[in-house]
Amino acid sequence: MFVITQSCCSDAACVSVCPVNCIHPTPEERGFGSSDILHIDPEACIDCGACADACPVDAIYPADKLGTRDKVFIDINADYYKNNPDVKSGWDPVDDAERRDSGPSVTYPDIPKLPAGLRVALVGTGPSGGYALRTILDRTEASVTVIDKLPTPGGLVRAGVAPDHPGTKGVLRGFDLLYRDPRVTMATNVVVGEGPNEITPAELAEHFDAVFYAVGANESRRLGIPGEDLPGSTSATDLVAWYNAVPGVDEGPPIRGRSSDDPATGRAVIVGTGNVALDVARILVSPPDLLATTDIADRALDILREQNVHEVVLLGRRGPETAAYTAAEYRALSEIPGVEVAVFDGSDGEVPDFGAPADPAKRRIVFLFHSSPEEIIGTTNVESVAVRTGGDNHKIATDLIVRSIGYRSTPIAGLAFDDERGVFRNDDGRMLDDDDSLVPGGYVLGWAKRGPRGGIGANKMCAQQTVEHFLDDAASGRLSRSARRPGEFASLLARRTRHVIGYRGMRAIDRRERRLGAEQGRPRVKFTQLADMVGAAGRRKR
Repeated sequence: MFVITQSCCSDAACVSVCPVNCIHPTPEERGFGSSDILHIDPEACIDCGACADACPVDAIYPADKLGTRDKVFIDINADYYKNNPDVKSGWDPVDDAERRDSGPSVTYPDIPKLPAGLRVALVGTGPSGGYALRTILDRTEASVTVIDKLPTPGGLVRAGVAPDHPGTKGVLRGFDLLYRDPRVTMATNVVVGEGPNEITPAELAEHFDAVFYAVGANESRRLGIPGEDLPGSTSATDLVAWYNAVPGVDEGPPIRGRSSDDPATGRAVIVGTGNVALDVARILVSPPDLLATTDIADRALDILREQNVHEVVLLGRRGPETAAYTAAEYRALSEIPGVEVAVFDGSDGEVPDFGAPADPAKRRIVFLFHSSPEEIIGTTNVESVAVRTGGDNHKIATDLIVRSIGYRSTPIAGLAFDDERGVFRNDDGRMLDDDDSLVPGGYVLGWAKRGPRGGIGANKMCAQQTVEHFLDDAASGRLSRSARRPGEFASLLARRTRHVIGYRGMRAIDRRERRLGAEQGRPRVKFTQLADMVGAAGRRKR
């Protein structure tokens, strides 16, 4: 029996190769995209191993080969089918006979006749951008210029996936192959906006026949309570960027306990119970020596060692049944060495005593439901948070409070933005202007299109659907073709952006980070400064 584990990216490549239809949910089924991982039916699996060969992130293993930490996924896979008895798995001889009688089961989408010489810009190199690029290259002869504001590609795969989940990052290997395609030009370290050294959306529209924005949702929503701006109050977005080595996010949580006048509590409070909140909790409370084997930023590892958090409290506004985390993410918490997980419903007002510092003799993660923060308290730094639990008020002494209550895209000057929803104005991926009129050749995909829901698999479907709209528009003559010559955009980049990094520069940064990591027995040591990245990339601009 094979088992799908935590690093599953829901790419669904495994679904298409399974000969007995035992991997669910499929892209056609309810729950695909919202499910953290896919699941193999233990009763239907025939141990052929085709799924493991197809998996882009090495998330599928035989059950008897799983390590201690991953054995929990045997039950997670099986429980999916116990909880979803209507899911149909296995080989059906009647269906199989019908498929044979009706000929090949593979259907190929129609490729419309497209105009020659299409030039496309793709802004963003996260999963939705990567899958859009793959679909464009597979379905057209267009040339594609891929743009990213950071020198390194990957979006939230590099900057958002937790350091102790390295398998999920394997999806980038497939995207790297696309970047080598002769029709693709990489232009990283390039910002799209209206600053003096930035490329404007209007300029992109002028130089390309179509522009795709796959820029994600990287702003955290605010709590709106007193004390939220105190040092020690931060967002999960900023904290994740800090420990994942994103340039420009150098400031981490405060270090308390350096003097008797500022004693540390050894506790952190996270508002929210989604998967990102659990990721942050796991990183904060994990033994630093364990994190030292990952690609966590050195700046974070140093502070986490000194801060030495022993307890993380996660506040959920409603009950456990409404928590946003997935079963896989929750069960994985129990596998952290030396960490206890405790759950308090909170509806009856019964809560542990959080007024004193955390017990330094143990590490634990505490879920406290039916709880809402009402005020963050402190003088120069966060000292405690006032919480209402089940109708009763109490305080939690803490060094750090992290809000993880939802995300929104960052507006880009020159593009219409839906401020209420936190996404770019669009009609199923086709961009709209402020008057709700279609913007010819403008497209948005991923979280920037539909909001922060669904994982890598959902972004794959979203990207493919949006590219299909582009194909339809191109075939129907609804694009405004660029009058600019192909080389003119490169000249504009050279004038506007001092250090444009191409594919060779990206690979040079990657090799340098891996070499530094190998010297320390780690996957890589990430650069945290743009200047160091540019230096590692070399002087070559293309």
